[in-house]
Amino acid sequence: MAYSRRNTEAIRDYLSSADRVVEVGIGRRTDLASVLAKSGVSVTATDVHDRSVPDAVTFVRDDIVEPEMGVYEGADAVVAQNLPPELHRPTLAVARAVDATFVFTTLGGDQPTVPVERKTIPGGTLFVAD
Repeated sequence: MAYSRRNTEAIRDYLSSADRVVEVGIGRRTDLASVLAKSGVSVTATDVHDRSVPDAVTFVRDDIVEPEMGVYEGADAVVAQNLPPELHRPTLAVARAVDATFVFTTLGGDQPTVPVERKTIPGGTLFVAD
């Protein structure tokens, strides 16, 4: 699924009430983290590889399968874009452990492997874990 500016803005709008968000597996897609930070949200981005992120975003190298829980504590939401199916359950477990909402998109035709509510957004579907 190609991510458009409208898609990024729709996810930002969905997370508008969050004070702190952790984006899992940011990769090279920094648009969402950037618009969230510009909206006044405190954003921490994680990835298993070192990544460059906008100045207003904090980066922490972390593996969601073996997470450093302190990275996620205090987050209102854990968000991921193009999250592969094998990471749905580990990410949900982390979000639940810190009492955060888990919001994600998948790549292409991948379906969620955890119970979700589906939200239609420009360019695809936003999954909100139950």
